[in-house]
Amino acid sequence: MAFSLPMLIGARVSRIIVARRTWSLVSRALAALAGGYAFTTLLTLALALSLPALGVSRVQLLQALSMASFLVYAVVIMAVFHASSAARAWLWLGLGSLPLGIVVALGLSGAS
Repeated sequence: MAFSLPMLIGARVSRIIVARRTWSLVSRALAALAGGYAFTTLLTLALALSLPALGVSRVQLLQALSMASFLVYAVVIMAVFHASSAARAWLWLGLGSLPLGIVVALGLSGAS
């Protein structure tokens, strides 16, 4: 069987498309699992450091935040896979985590 040039080019292009989709899926899964976990942890820490100033009991606060973090993590995972691209998901995770990281860093430096 003779292979023509268009057949070879078509096969190569289809392999490239499959590879891009695979890496996009792997990147989204990594963003959802690792990035979502980091975002949820930063959000929980930021709230745990900020809310006692409003007079909320630490024990009740930590219980409520621990339970709410599971919901937040699930929502972040769904949002990552709903994003139009993996790059956009990473961008939103990074932009959302930046102010939370600043609040946590300032809160921890003030706690010592």
